[in-house]
Amino acid sequence: MNIIVTKGDILKEKAELAVFGVFSGTQTFSGELKAADKALGGLLTVMTAEEQFGGKLGDQLVLHTHGKLPFNRILLVGLGDKKTFNLEALRRAAGAMVRYAGKIEATSVVCIFANAGLDPAEAAQAVTEGALLADYKYLTFKPKEAARLNKRKPMTLTLVAPEAVSVRSIEKGIALGEVYARATVYARDLVNEPARGMTPTHLKEHAERIATNDKNIKLKVLDAAACAKLGMDAFLAVAKGSDEPPYFLHLTYKPDRANKTYRKIAIVGKGLTYDSGGLSLKPTREMVTMKCDMAGAASVLGVFSVLSDIGADAEIHGLIAACENMPSGKAVRPGDIVTAMNGKSIEILNTDAEGRLTLADALAYTTTKIKPDTIVDLATLTGSCMYALGSDIAAILSDNKKLADYIKEAAARSGEEVCELPLYAGYAPFIIGDHADLRNVASIRYGDTLMAGLFLKEFTDDIPWAHLDICGPAFAERDVNPYTNKGGTGFGVRTMLNWLKGI
Repeated sequence: MNIIVTKGDILKEKAELAVFGVFSGTQTFSGELKAADKALGGLLTVMTAEEQFGGKLGDQLVLHTHGKLPFNRILLVGLGDKKTFNLEALRRAAGAMVRYAGKIEATSVVCIFANAGLDPAEAAQAVTEGALLADYKYLTFKPKEAARLNKRKPMTLTLVAPEAVSVRSIEKGIALGEVYARATVYARDLVNEPARGMTPTHLKEHAERIATNDKNIKLKVLDAAACAKLGMDAFLAVAKGSDEPPYFLHLTYKPDRANKTYRKIAIVGKGLTYDSGGLSLKPTREMVTMKCDMAGAASVLGVFSVLSDIGADAEIHGLIAACENMPSGKAVRPGDIVTAMNGKSIEILNTDAEGRLTLADALAYTTTKIKPDTIVDLATLTGSCMYALGSDIAAILSDNKKLADYIKEAAARSGEEVCELPLYAGYAPFIIGDHADLRNVASIRYGDTLMAGLFLKEFTDDIPWAHLDICGPAFAERDVNPYTNKGGTGFGVRTMLNWLKGI
C-alpha cells in the first residue's frame, strides 16, 4: 500500500472509493460532505436516515455515486463522539476503511484527513498504522491467494489535508506509522509461522538477519554448552525434552553517536517456540495455538528490526531464551529441582509453568552480565491472566511506579490495552519451595498471574522492572478490531517503540 498526502478538494480527486469520517451526533453535513450530498441530490441525507447511520465508532455506510462524482463509491465511517475522539478511534476508522477497500478490491482510495484537534503528525501515524495493519494477511500457506493478490495493483491511499495543516507534518507521521506497522508485521509473521518451521534455530536466524542488516546492532548467541557453563540450569531443564537445540540470544543496539553516555535498557522476551506442557501435558485444545508462546520474543525482534529507524537514544539489549517444551524420556520431571544462573534453586512442580523458568535465567543473565538501568519483559506467561482480564488486555506488574506509568502511557498511545495488577508481597510465602528456594507454581490455587510476577521478581536484583503478561492479546482467536484479525497480533511492539522513542 502506498500512502500519500495532498491538499485540495476531495470532490475533484479521481478514485474508486472516497472515504469521509463522520462524528456521532452530527445532525447535518458540512464542508465537502455537504457538497457531495448536494451533487448526489440529497441521497446521503436520505440514506443515513434510512440506514440509521449515527456516526458511532465502527458504523459504516456505502453509497454508489453513479458518475455524479469523480469516485465510484462513498464510504462513511463512524468516528464516535468528537469529545472522546483519540488516536485509537482514528486507527480503527482507518482499519475499517482499508478492510472495505480490500473487499471491493479498490486500488485508489481518497480520504479526508480528519484530525479533529489531534496533533497532525500523530494523527497521520495512527491512520497509517491502522491502514497498513488492516491490510495484513498471512498467506505463506495459501499460495494461490497470495499469487492472486500479488497480481493486483497495490492500493494507493491519498489523504486530503485541509489548508491549515502542514503537509510536512503529515508526511512525517506517515513515515513513522510505516515503521511501526512494519515492526508489528514482522512480529505477526513470526508468531503465525507453524512451530515445525519456527524452531529456536529459525528464531536465531531472524536475530542474525536483523544484526547483519543494521550496523548499530550486535548479536551474541549462546548454545546449550555455553548456557550450561553460565549455570542456566532452569532454561536448559525446559529445553531437555526436545530434539531441537536451544539458543540464548543477546541483541545489543547502540546509537551511532560517539562520546555520549546512554541509558541502558533491557527487553526480555519469552521464547518458547512451542509449548506442549512437557510431561505436564496440555489438553489438545489448549495445545493448538501454542506456536504463539514465543510472542514475547517476536515482539523483541520486531522492535529491534526498526530501532535505528526510530533513532532510539539509548543502549538497548534484547534477550531471548529460545527453546521448545516437549515430553520425552529426557524431559524434566515434576518434582525435579534446578538451579538458576543467580544460584537460586527451583522446585519444578508443573512442567507447564516453564516460561517463568526460562525467564528466570534470562533475567539473571540480564542483571549479572548487562546490569541495565531498567528491565521490561514480555511473555505469554499465564493463562489465568485471561480469567482476570479477558483476551484483549495485557497485565502489567512492576516494582517501580514510575516505570509502570511510562509503559501504561506508551500503551495508551499505541491503542494496546494494559491493566496494572499488584505485586502483592503477602503472596510471596506461597512461592517458597519445600525442598528448594522457590517453587515454579504456588502452594495455593488462585492468583497465578501475581505469583508468576513475584517469582520473576526474584531474578531482577532490585533493578526497576516491569513484566507484561501478554498471554491474551498476543494471539487473537477472533477479529479484535478493524486492524487486528485472527492470529498473531504483534502486541507490545508499538508500546515498546513508543516507550523507547520517548526515552
